[in-house]
Amino acid sequence: MKPVIFGLSGPVLTADERAFFAQARPAGYILFKRNCVDRSQLRALTDTLREVEGRSDVAILVDQEGGRVARLGPPEWPTFPGGPQFDRLYNIAPMSAIEAARANATALGMMLAEVGITVDCHPILDVIRPETTEAIAVRAFGSEPMRVAAMGRATLEGLAAGGVVGVVKHMPGHGRALVDSHHLLPTVTASEADLEDDLAPFRALAHAPMGMTSHIVFEAWDRERPATMSPTIIEDVIRGRIGFDGLLMTDDIDMKALSGTPADKAAGAIAAGCDVVLDCWARMDEMIAIADRLSDISPRARERLDAAMGSVTAEEGEFAALIAKRDALLALAA
Repeated sequence: MKPVIFGLSGPVLTADERAFFAQARPAGYILFKRNCVDRSQLRALTDTLREVEGRSDVAILVDQEGGRVARLGPPEWPTFPGGPQFDRLYNIAPMSAIEAARANATALGMMLAEVGITVDCHPILDVIRPETTEAIAVRAFGSEPMRVAAMGRATLEGLAAGGVVGVVKHMPGHGRALVDSHHLLPTVTASEADLEDDLAPFRALAHAPMGMTSHIVFEAWDRERPATMSPTIIEDVIRGRIGFDGLLMTDDIDMKALSGTPADKAAGAIAAGCDVVLDCWARMDEMIAIADRLSDISPRARERLDAAMGSVTAEEGEFAALIAKRDALLALAA
């Protein structure tokens, strides 16, 4: 097994992809709108991935936060609220906001599990500030660390109850970035003391089964390398100060915040201490280069992957009732 999660080019697996994946044996797959047409098609696609892998617990990821970030959407799937709606409810009724977040995430998990998706790249635990880039501010749970942690915890629990694994992101925090790391490399100049606020939600949820890095330079810890490429940040901050021991994946390795070829970036992230690399764009030449460059997944990373995939114990629930409960609670802040 290679320590990489690959994207797929379309709604069905091509013959080339099937052959390549069977040979490369990636740690998982990630889906986007281009892969999601309707329930029957998507279930067939995820079943094909399980067939190629020869196992049922394949990590099949999607970014389904709600709000702006939703790969499954109308008319086939319902819309889900983003983090700011729960934040507004928290202002007047904290416990109701937490309960709404849990019901929302349980329904979300059920919707994903129905079509064979096993991992949701959610919740976002970034603490926003007035200057936070819009790419994060429109998605986050708020500006107070323990509020973010409380709703993040409810989301993790809800996703697990719905049948999928959650991924906390973007470690060690994206809230102080002033530019979008999809396009530029952010640099954060805050002191170590100030950065404690950013670490707090991740520390509170250090038991999360999976986490995702941020492509950001934090001058207080490493002036030269972004978190994804920094052994200092991964070992001393994420594994050390935060205490996170789950599966650590990169954010998309193709984002413009990072420089170099995809294979160079993938190798650098693994060398820095990430467990797996996320490569989203399904470009066959790049996937082949990454797979050729990377050694097999480390035994410890494989243990973390297996533990994460075995952490979900889905509960009984009724999708419509969960949605109704969430909407009734969110209406309190309308």
